[in-house]
Amino acid sequence: MMPIKALCLSFFCLVLLSLIASLAQAMHHRESRAQEGWWSARRDSAGMAPDARINAQLAIVQVYAAPTWGWKGVVAVHPWIIFKRAGEREYSRYEVISWGAGDKVRRNSNLADGYWYGAQPRLLVEHRGAEAAAMIPQIEAAIRTYPWPQTYHAWPGPNSNTFIAHIGRNVPALKLDMPANAVGKDFRSLRDPVGLPPSGGGVQLSLLGVAGVTLGAEEGFELNVLGLNVGLDLTPLRLRLPFIGGIGRDNLQKNVDEG
Repeated sequence: MMPIKALCLSFFCLVLLSLIASLAQAMHHRESRAQEGWWSARRDSAGMAPDARINAQLAIVQVYAAPTWGWKGVVAVHPWIIFKRAGEREYSRYEVISWGAGDKVRRNSNLADGYWYGAQPRLLVEHRGAEAAAMIPQIEAAIRTYPWPQTYHAWPGPNSNTFIAHIGRNVPALKLDMPANAVGKDFRSLRDPVGLPPSGGGVQLSLLGVAGVTLGAEEGFELNVLGLNVGLDLTPLRLRLPFIGGIGRDNLQKNVDEG
């Protein structure tokens, strides 16, 4: 009984500490965004994506995530994927957006590397060259087979993180490592509680994204309780935490192959 109590206490402490850290980070950025409304918040390019015209002959795939708008930005992120084939001079951007009737999967609704309503994006993964070219058709196929194109629930899902996680599961070469605060990444139908994690390598047990456990190639070990994820990633060494995503070495996966 004592080990269970100790485990519960440790989990509670980690959640509390990560929430405090997340609130401190939010307060740090509050002053610069205090007078912004969503209609006037920055959505211009963050200058992070390689120039598509200069790199016209290079295939590129990138995944970004940025804090969501408003109070939810304290605890969760919004992700999207962009890609271009060799010979293309513009990116295609795909994401799931909650507002609006009909299909929630949107193409090119925002700039490829644009600020997400005032929040600077973070690059999660990047592939270039032949490897990127090979995975783009798989990415497009995964987008077409997303199971919940007209459904959106901020918690526990399906949502924007569920969409990107679906792509990761279907394109293991992407080597996607979504942060622990990507709420909704672990959402799975009750008819399919066991399968691949978002990285596409390993195994995951998840009950609607509310409770579960993940052992993944990129995620390491992660425990999910009520959508709050705590775990340990060994490649690189990183503590995975709710609200703030994690502490440790940057988990950006780069695979540059310009052959």
